[in-house]
Amino acid sequence: MRTTVGIIGAGPAGLLLARLLHNAGIDSVVLESRDRAYVERRQRAGILEQGTVDVLRGAGAGERMDREGLRHDGIELRFDRRRHRVDFPALTGGRSVMVYAQTEVCKDLIALQLEEGGPLLFETEALAVEGADTDRPRVRFRREGAEDVLECDYVVGCDGFWGVARSAVPDGRTFERTYPFSWLGILADVAPSHDELVYARHDRGFALLSMRSPSVSRLYLQVPADTDADSWSDEEIWDELERRFETDDDWSLRRGPITQKSVTPMRSYVHEPMRHGRLFLAGDAAHIVPPTGAKGLNLAVGDVVTFARALAHRTATGSDDLLDAYSATCLRRVWQAERFSYDMTTLLHTAPDATPFEGRLQLARLDRITSSRAAETDLAEAYTGFPIG
Repeated sequence: MRTTVGIIGAGPAGLLLARLLHNAGIDSVVLESRDRAYVERRQRAGILEQGTVDVLRGAGAGERMDREGLRHDGIELRFDRRRHRVDFPALTGGRSVMVYAQTEVCKDLIALQLEEGGPLLFETEALAVEGADTDRPRVRFRREGAEDVLECDYVVGCDGFWGVARSAVPDGRTFERTYPFSWLGILADVAPSHDELVYARHDRGFALLSMRSPSVSRLYLQVPADTDADSWSDEEIWDELERRFETDDDWSLRRGPITQKSVTPMRSYVHEPMRHGRLFLAGDAAHIVPPTGAKGLNLAVGDVVTFARALAHRTATGSDDLLDAYSATCLRRVWQAERFSYDMTTLLHTAPDATPFEGRLQLARLDRITSSRAAETDLAEAYTGFPIG
């Protein structure tokens, strides 16, 4: 089997890349180890930056998002029993974000790829990337019990931290931070208690109120890093959420049946460079952010947009300049997102060994954001998204 671009992984990054290449007249093959049903129900991110929304629309994958997604023009910061709304459009020249789950993005892109695009091979395990430093890289894979080879001009690894693409990069530097806490996340069949996301800083720990739809709430609690989700009863979760979201007004938390519980570790990771020869890393294969800043999926989108533009430029001009600049171009955006995610995480979470001094510093930082238009604008610009490319 032969193609121009071999894409490993059919998450949102790999699927979007295939779509962008298809629209540019460049052929690709997508290899995905899981089956279609698994990919379409894999719960991950739910906040799309303005740039991501624009890219999906431009790629022809925005119709259902625009119909069913929830546009959000701000977030609420909650601390010291106070509430403060950050107005995105007023601070950014009109930018906003969209609540639209990764599962739905994948469904839309899969449908488009199967209808219009190149091969999308589910239940196909990539075993190794070979010859990345040559002009004919190969992906060795197993499908239906038999091994085969996909010959390519380029390989893009969108297969996550544990995938074969990252392990095929022989050198480079890694930067990493592991946080001493996790998120206990729930899905609940109840209407959201607020019409925008609420980020709460509390002495007992961070809490986040989010949503998946007008009838499904997504909420998170900061918990110790070794927490078992099943060790928390439903009533204990709701009680703790209520404590951490408490305010001095008459706001109340709606409760409902919890349909899913999970624990998400908190971690920052960057691999430099994001390229080895004709192998390019994208998304979690190259970088991971704690979810506090809502950057993971959006960073992956930036990576594949950068690659697709660079390859289209090469096709049109014969110049490798943009491909050669891929890693540096992506990493500028990656490190700004890492910085913002770190800032949000340390601003809102209570470390196990936190001192009263550090707690007061958090409150001082929040006071600064809520009383200074310049500080509030910095948060709004970062949250709605850094420029792509």
